Amino acid sequence: MIFTAKQIAGYINGTIEGDENTSIHTFAKIEEGIPGAISFLSNPKYEHYLYTTESSIVLVNKDLQLSAPTKATLIRVDNAYECIAKLLTLYEQSKTPKTGIHPQAYISPKATIGKDCYIGAFVSIDDNAVIGDGTHIYANCVIGENCQIGNNCILYPNVTIYHDCQLGNRVTLHAGTVIGADGFGFAPTQEGYEKIPQIGIVKIEDDVEIGANACVDRSTMGSTVICKGVKLDNMVQIGHNVVVGDHTVMSAQCGVAGSTKIGSWCMFGGQVGIAGHATIANKTHSGAKAGIAGSIIKEGTTIIGVPAIDARKFAKSNAVFRNLPEMSKEIAELKKEIAELKSQLCK
Repeated sequence: MIFTAKQIAGYINGTIEGDENTSIHTFAKIEEGIPGAISFLSNPKYEHYLYTTESSIVLVNKDLQLSAPTKATLIRVDNAYECIAKLLTLYEQSKTPKTGIHPQAYISPKATIGKDCYIGAFVSIDDNAVIGDGTHIYANCVIGENCQIGNNCILYPNVTIYHDCQLGNRVTLHAGTVIGADGFGFAPTQEGYEKIPQIGIVKIEDDVEIGANACVDRSTMGSTVICKGVKLDNMVQIGHNVVVGDHTVMSAQCGVAGSTKIGSWCMFGGQVGIAGHATIANKTHSGAKAGIAGSIIKEGTTIIGVPAIDARKFAKSNAVFRNLPEMSKEIAELKKEIAELKSQLCK
C-alpha cells in the first residue's frame, strides 16, 4: 500500500516540513533508509543520520532543532516513537487475516470455535475448550481440556496451554510459550521430594503479550494471574500463585518465584530475579540482573544490584567498590605506619 505524507500527517496529527505529496510504501531504520520508506528519529544519538538518510519521510519530535538541511520530508509530532508504533500497527492490521481450519488440525467435537478463526496444521484442541472470535492459532499448538481463549488472540507455533487455563481478549503468545505447567512444588521427605499436586490454573487478562519460550506456571490452588496489559519478554519464568499487576513489563530471562505479588506499572530489566512470597509496590523499576530478595514497600522505587538496593546507593557503593584495590593498599600502608609509631612510643 502507498501513503502520502499528507495522509500520514492527518492520521497521526503531525505537521509536514517538505513535500506533502511525498509517498512511501515501506518502513526502514533511519540509518538504513531507502527511497519510498518512512523512518523515525527519537534518540538524539541517531540525529546525524537524519541529514544523510535516503528515506523519503522521517517522523521527528516537534522540539527537534535542525543543524543542517534534510533531503527527506519531515513530519513533526509530539512523540515520534509512539507515532511509528501507531503506523506499524495500522500496517499490520491492513494485512488480510487468515481464516479457516487446516485439514490436519484436530478439534474435539466437544470444543467450541468462534467466528473468523484460523486453526493451523497439527493444532490439537481438547474437549470443552472454547476459542473466541477472530483468534489465530498457528501450527502445532496444543490447547488442553476446558481452556477458555478470548477474542482476537494470537497463538504462534508450538504454544502449549494446559487444561483449564483462561486467556482474555487480544492476548498474544509467541512461539514455544507454555501456560499452565505445574508449579515447582515439592515437599522434602526422608526418601526424597514428594510432589505437591498443582490443582490451580493460570488466568491471563486482556491485552497481554508474552514472548517466545516463556513459562507461566499454574497455581497450587487458586490462580496464577497475569493482569491486563502486561508485557513479558522471551524466556521469562513466572512461578505458581504469582500475580503480575496491570501494565507491568519484564525483559528477557526474568524469573519470579512462587506466591509473589507484583504491582502495576512496574519495569524489570533483563535477568532480574525476584524471591518468593514478596510484595512489590506499584511503579517499581529494577535494573538488569538485580536480585530482589524481599518486599519493596514504597511506590516508585528504583533498585539495582545483588541484593537489590536503592539505585543511588548502589551507584555510590559501586564507586567505592571500584576503588577497593587502591584503598586496600592505602590501609596496608597506614597499618605499617601505625605499627612503626607504636614501636617508637614503646621505646
